[in-house]
Amino acid sequence: MRYRKLGNSGLDVSQIALGCMTYGEPWLGHPVWSLDEAASRPLIKEALEAGINFFDTANIYSRGSSEEILGRALKDFAQRDEVVIATKVGQPMSEGPNRAGLSRKAILTEIDHSLRRLGTDHVDLYQIHRMDCTVPLEETLEALHTVVKAGKARYIGACSMHAWQFREALNIQRSHGWTRFVSMQHHYNLLAREEEREMLPLCADEGIGTLAWSPLARGRLARNNDMPTGRSANDRFADLFYRQTSNNLTILEALSAIAHERGVSRAQIALAWLRRHPVFVAPLVGASQSSHLRDALASLDIELTDDEALRMETPYTQRDDFQAISDDAELQRMAVALGIFSSRS
Repeated sequence: MRYRKLGNSGLDVSQIALGCMTYGEPWLGHPVWSLDEAASRPLIKEALEAGINFFDTANIYSRGSSEEILGRALKDFAQRDEVVIATKVGQPMSEGPNRAGLSRKAILTEIDHSLRRLGTDHVDLYQIHRMDCTVPLEETLEALHTVVKAGKARYIGACSMHAWQFREALNIQRSHGWTRFVSMQHHYNLLAREEEREMLPLCADEGIGTLAWSPLARGRLARNNDMPTGRSANDRFADLFYRQTSNNLTILEALSAIAHERGVSRAQIALAWLRRHPVFVAPLVGASQSSHLRDALASLDIELTDDEALRMETPYTQRDDFQAISDDAELQRMAVALGIFSSRS
């Protein structure tokens, strides 16, 4: 396993992070594709044995079940000081008031609930799960600073937002001397490269490490288009995010050709491509079977040529997925439940 610093921080993380949205009791989250505890534990153990020390979850994933499963597995299979636990706050945990968003009350309440479920006295990375525009940004940032100073989190990070919002947050943190974000977790893969326009240059300028959710485009970059899975057959978001345009098909064809030329899987090529950006730290790999972990690990040994990268990058065209979600009330409700999008943003 290879490790690197998370942005300008001193935190060493594996260059593969295990995304734990996949792990959670199905009746609490995603009946079609989430794994229960018995099925999740062997994969978490396998990741640890491969040298992965970075585990990303969220309070909203399966209504806390993901945190519980991860916490028990890490307690049984690892030394706490040798792993990096990341979780998130911000999405609604119940229908009542103050159980959603990024108010001081919500943050200070939810960190304690997350620590209880994870079975630890601190998390290594505490991330805001999208912006909450109903709360003054200063209130949110000071509350996060309080969490760090209380010893309940070692570092703080952010997730998908506009670059101007992230710049504003970093400036406020700097001006007040509050704990600063060290990471940005965003939607980034060969079929979704909008972050290259503003967010990635901003992160490079500020020394922020970036993490990619959906690094394989919800499986589209790893399999044939005519090979649906239980998840893809019931995934309206993937249909929206990754429409089968001629440009996307050309990207997939180039990816497939390069994988064939190298004699490796498409997933390995797609993950290797992400590492070409200097601020990129790790993909969040939601492994539901051992082969997913093997592909992720093997990708670390692949260095793509500039020509190979250009073949996959040239067909890309601009996307407008999040505007489409904003305009669709049903999709927006689903997105909030999945922690992909915030109706408050």
